[in-house]
Amino acid sequence: MKFIHAADVHLDSPLRGLERYEGAPVEDLRGATRRAFENLADLALSEAVDFVLLAGDLYDGDWKDYNTGLFFSRQMARLREAGIQVLAIAGNHDAASQITRVLRPPENVRVFSTRTPETHRLESLGVAVHGQGFATRAVTEDLTLAYPLADPNLFNIGLLHTSLDGRPGHEPYAPSSLDRLRSRGYHYWALGHVHQREVVAREPWVVFPGNLQGRHARESGAKGCTLVQVEDGRVSGIEHLALDVVRWAVCPVDLTEAVTLDEVYDRVEPVLRAAARAADGRLLAVRIRLTGLCAIHDRLHAGFDQIVNDCRALAGGIGIGEPWVEKVLIETRGTRAETTPDRHDAVGELLRSIRELRLDAPRLAALTEEVAELGAKLPFDLRTGDDAFDPTQADYLQGCLEDVKSLLLDRLLGQEAERENGTP
Repeated sequence: MKFIHAADVHLDSPLRGLERYEGAPVEDLRGATRRAFENLADLALSEAVDFVLLAGDLYDGDWKDYNTGLFFSRQMARLREAGIQVLAIAGNHDAASQITRVLRPPENVRVFSTRTPETHRLESLGVAVHGQGFATRAVTEDLTLAYPLADPNLFNIGLLHTSLDGRPGHEPYAPSSLDRLRSRGYHYWALGHVHQREVVAREPWVVFPGNLQGRHARESGAKGCTLVQVEDGRVSGIEHLALDVVRWAVCPVDLTEAVTLDEVYDRVEPVLRAAARAADGRLLAVRIRLTGLCAIHDRLHAGFDQIVNDCRALAGGIGIGEPWVEKVLIETRGTRAETTPDRHDAVGELLRSIRELRLDAPRLAALTEEVAELGAKLPFDLRTGDDAFDPTQADYLQGCLEDVKSLLLDRLLGQEAERENGTP
C-alpha cells in the first residue's frame, strides 16, 4: 500500500506587495501554489497511490471567487478517474468560519467533520483514517482527546492540524503532545499546520510534511509532500518529494574585512551560483544577507539602491536557472568607529554625535506618535505581508535611524578623504 501525505497547500494564497519589487516575477509567484498542487496530482497518478491525505489549510481563507474551488475540483477529478481517494480536514485557514463560498466536493473526496472526530475505513486496503477539522480559526483545545482508540484489525492513521507542543512562527492551535498521540495506538500521524518538514517520531510515525509551496523568505528550502510505503501492516519507508515550482533561499554573505564594492560582489556571486544550482532549475527567489565587520559598512547603507540593483544584475548573469533577488539585507557592522574617536576638531565632534544618536523609549514613543497618521494613510498592501512597511513599528524606526547615521557618516568621511587626497 502506498499513500501521499500533504498539508498547508494555501491554494491561491494572496502574495501582497510584489509590485514593489523591481523585476519581480509576479505572475510566476502568484501561480506557484496552483502549479505545485498540479504537481501533487501528477505525483499521485504516476506513483499510483491508493489515497491522498490533506492535513489542513488547503485554502488560504475565503476565496475571491469560485475559481479557487473549481481548480481544486478539477485536480480531484483527475484522481477520481484513477480510483484515488482523497481524505481531508479543515485547518485554521480553511475553517468553517473562514470559508463562506462552498462547492460540493467530488465523490472521491472525503472531508471530515469539524464537530467531532470521525473514522473513515478503506476496507479493501485494511485502513482506518481518524480525523477532525477546525470549525473556527482559533482552536485552542486538544482535539486528540476525543479521537477513538485504534482499530486492532486495521492500519490506523490520525489526520490532524496541530501545533503539537509548539513550533516557532506558528500559532498554538489544537495543541497536543507526542505522548497523547501515542496513546491512541495509531501507526501513522499525518499532521499539518507547521510549514517546515519534520519527522517528530518513528514509533509510531509522526510527520509534518511542511507546506507544498514556499510563499516568502521565511519558507525557504525544498517544499513538497511525503510519500509513505506500508508493508505487512507497518510503515516500511517514507520519502519527502519536492513539488514546489518556486524555491526561496536566504543567503548569508560574510563581508568581513571587505573594503570595496568589487569585493562585495566577488563574495556575493558564488553564493548566488550555489543557491541557483541547489534550486534544480526552478525559479529561485533569493534574500541576500550581508554580514560581518567591514570598513564598507557605511557605504553599503548609503548606496543601498545601487547595491540591490548590482546584486540583481549579478543574479541575472550567472547563467544558472532563474534566480531573482527579492531583497538585500545589510546586517554588517562598521569599523570606522575605532578610527576617529580621538579627533578633537569640529568634524570629530560631529562624527561622535552622529554615532551616539539613540532612540530611547521616550523618544521612540514620541516619534511613533508623530508618524502614526502617516502610517494609517499608507496603502494596505504596503503595510502587510512578509515585507511590510510600517513606520509605526519600533524596530523599523531603529533601522531607519541606523540607515541615516550610515549615510551621514559615509558622506562626512568621504568628503574628508577627498580633501586629504586633494580631490576638488
